[in-house]
Order: sequence, then C-alpha cells, then structure tokens
Amino acid sequence: MFIVLLRVPISLCRRGGRNLTARCCVWCSAILFVTVSAGAHAAAQVTSTSTPPIPQISPTPSLIPQASPTPSLERRFLKNILSDQRAIWTSPFHLDRDDAKWLVPLGLSTAGLIATDRRTAGALDDNNVRLNVSRDISYLGSVYGTAAVAATFYLVGRKSNNERARETGILGGEALINGYIVGAVLKTATGRRRPREKEPGDFFEGGRSFPSGHAISSWTLATVIANEYHDHRAVQITAYGLATAVSISRFTGRKHFLSDILVGSAIGYGIGQYVYHSHHVRSSAKGGGGDSQDSPRSRLLPFIAPLYNRQARSYGIALSWKL
Repeated sequence: MFIVLLRVPISLCRRGGRNLTARCCVWCSAILFVTVSAGAHAAAQVTSTSTPPIPQISPTPSLIPQASPTPSLERRFLKNILSDQRAIWTSPFHLDRDDAKWLVPLGLSTAGLIATDRRTAGALDDNNVRLNVSRDISYLGSVYGTAAVAATFYLVGRKSNNERARETGILGGEALINGYIVGAVLKTATGRRRPREKEPGDFFEGGRSFPSGHAISSWTLATVIANEYHDHRAVQITAYGLATAVSISRFTGRKHFLSDILVGSAIGYGIGQYVYHSHHVRSSAKGGGGDSQDSPRSRLLPFIAPLYNRQARSYGIALSWKL
C-alpha cells in the first residue's frame, strides 16, 4: 500500500489565534483522492482481464443446458449502486505504488490551493453581471440539470432502440447518485464555509463548500458520456468542455474555492470511470450492435474454436468470421 501524507505550513491555516494543523486542512482532501483510484483500478482490471469471446457451436444445441440470461442494467441498478459505494469507500485499502503518479500531483495541488484559497477568492468582487452569468452556467451541473441529461439519453435510447444511448442514461444516473452520496457525506464531514460567508474557508464550521457538488455531478456525467462515445471526438470535447465551464462558474460565481472545484472534479472523474468500466455492457458500444474496438477479433482473419460434443459423438473445429 502506498500512503501519501501531506502537510502545509501551520501559519497558513491560522484562524483567530487557533492553529489548524495540516492534517485538519488536508485530511478531507486525502479521503477524496482515494475515490479516484477506484476508477483507475476498474479500468486496469478491465484491460488486463478481457478475453475474446469463444463461440459455442454445437450440432445438438438442445442437449446443452442454456445459461440464464444476465439481468438488465435496469434490474441491477440499485444493486450496482450498493456495490459502487462499497468500492468507493474501501478504495484506500487498494492503493499501490502506481497510484502515486496521480496522487502526489493532485495532493500537492490541492494543498497549495487550500493555502491560497482566501486570497484568490478575495480577488473577485460582487460583479452582478459575472455572478448572473456564472449562476446560469452552473445550472447545467445542478442535480436537476445533470439528471435531465441522463434521463434524456435513456428515454431516447429506449424509444429509438439505441443501446449505447440507453446505457449512457442508466450508467450516467447511477454515477450521479454515487457522486451525490459521496459529495453529501464529505460536505457534512468537512463543514467548510463558502467564499461569501462569514469567516470564509474555515473547515469544520458547518459549511457546505468542500467539495463542489456541481463539479462532481458535471464531471461524473461527462466522464460516462465520453467513455460511451469514445469514437466521437466531438462528443468527448463537448462533454468535458461543459464540465469545465460548470466547474469554473462555481468559482467565478463565488460559490466555491478553487480547491473545492479541483477535488470535486477529481471525484467526479474517478466515479465516472469506475461506474463505466465496472458496468459497461460491451455489446452496447454501437447504436444497435457491437463495436469493433471492443472485440479483438479481426474482420479478415477467421476465429478458430474446437467443437466437442460427447453425447452426439461429434468432434472438429469451427471457423467463424465477424461480419
């Protein structure tokens, strides 16, 4: 296990003669970083364990017991959320040395932003035009905005029989619920006050600033969409671009500090990666069928599989092509 402990100067966390140690300032960040590791581990496991499907061809299929069909994503929705939560909150116990590649930069960046949050937030005034524009943009990352996008993907996919859009809606909704739960717990635990509140930036004072819920929601949904439509660069750019705009608007609207946004974005990205790689149905990558990228079989070379049926006393090989 690879553990990262971060410290910032005590003088940077001083309030009214009472010192807050670095552990108080960064403890909340350390918890949040590990949620991203769940997404990284899920992606690595899918890549290392995926094997090409072996077609089961037999001249007497009636003699072979049929496997029970896999429950749909709709039926597994609540069960998947429970398993997601267990994986997210236990992810600190599954860290390894490779996680240091992103943990260290993320941790140092967050520590530096926490130390300078009051200064950067104080540089913005209450300009009504900027505040109104930021508020309008942030609606896209609200609970209602992101839920509407996920629901639209699902309903359009069901109506048009588009499996990829349908799965995007289901996994997007699942990821949003996971992100909301994680964000709500951490907001309550850290209790940080918002930039426009009294004594802004203080932790454990009953605030709801850390991390940014809008950043979590927008990056969670954007990551699921970008993964589903990995073969459409325009969709990926649009999804991540809107998530970035929503995140920035929370700073320019004086609703969050920069560290709130950075950690919220990292959490959202990690949850989105985990949900997609854990529950993605590989045959739904294209609108109504499979995806050539999901299958390692070539369209030009045959796939060879042995045939063996003891009851029918048939032996041989099967040659099949992917059309």
